[in-house]
Amino acid sequence: MVVSKSWTMVKHFEGAPKPEDFKLIEKELPPLQDGEFLLESVFLSVDPYMRPYSRRMLKEGDVMIGSQVARILESKNSAFLVGDYYVSNSGWTTHFISNGTGLKALPSEWPESLPRSLALGVVGMPGVTAYFGLLEICNPKEGEVVLVNCAAGAVGSVVGQIAKIKGCKVVGSAGSDDKIQYLKEIGFDEAFNYKTVSSLEEALKKASPEGYDCYFENVGGKFADAALPQMKDFGRISVCGAISMYNDAVPPSGPYIQPIILFKQLRMEGFIVTRWADRFMEGQKQLLQWVLEGKVKYHEHITKGFENMPTGFMGMLNGENTGKAIIQV
Repeated sequence: MVVSKSWTMVKHFEGAPKPEDFKLIEKELPPLQDGEFLLESVFLSVDPYMRPYSRRMLKEGDVMIGSQVARILESKNSAFLVGDYYVSNSGWTTHFISNGTGLKALPSEWPESLPRSLALGVVGMPGVTAYFGLLEICNPKEGEVVLVNCAAGAVGSVVGQIAKIKGCKVVGSAGSDDKIQYLKEIGFDEAFNYKTVSSLEEALKKASPEGYDCYFENVGGKFADAALPQMKDFGRISVCGAISMYNDAVPPSGPYIQPIILFKQLRMEGFIVTRWADRFMEGQKQLLQWVLEGKVKYHEHITKGFENMPTGFMGMLNGENTGKAIIQV
């Protein structure tokens, strides 16, 4: 009998998640039925979306939402072979039974030398988020200036590199000097540490005195207050996240953006990556090609041990990761 471990959300988060908000449980899995197979999580993902979506999707006591790369240990389904790897959205759990519904196979051209954990990062949901969120909403043109915040994260780092592939000047912000160095290593033209600059407005002006054509928004809050007035006329803003505001118990009030959007004739659009679910393989295939060609580089922040999932999640929300935050079982 296989025992599965899972992390549950004891109660909805109030402010920043805390260790006591999580509980590790165990349960025995039943024997496999015909058509079913048993999988073991090898890598699990922790992502910013889990913070706001936990309240929208979970009841207190539910297993935390999330995805993993998992390997088949036992199968009673001839279409799913022992040893094969799949991406699943089965939450924070070590073992689970599936009939194949909702699983995504790794692309057939995936080389053995490439870490399978990248299917949760640059060649997975975060990479595809960057791909469609930038190209479909911002639609950057060669020579334009693209601004990315949270730029050393799983999504932002890919956004900047795609913008460079498209011939743009790219400006990024991040929260440590090590992250700024990383951004320069992967090709960002300008980068600044938003925690140490004396003025966000001045840092943005210095990085691009002519303003910004495209703005890929991951942070919201005061950063957006400083960035929006520096958009060029007819600029495009792709709103992917608002991580600076996820822990706010009371939504903050700030400058009103309608006059800026009106007089600069800006287009600002939020998105959820599942909008392009029917094109996921298109984005994944292109990202894999760029990675193999060396045009898109990646970095993973790996926390070892399933028992450390809450720690990895809270650390990611606090900005401790460069690149994709991964839990290795």
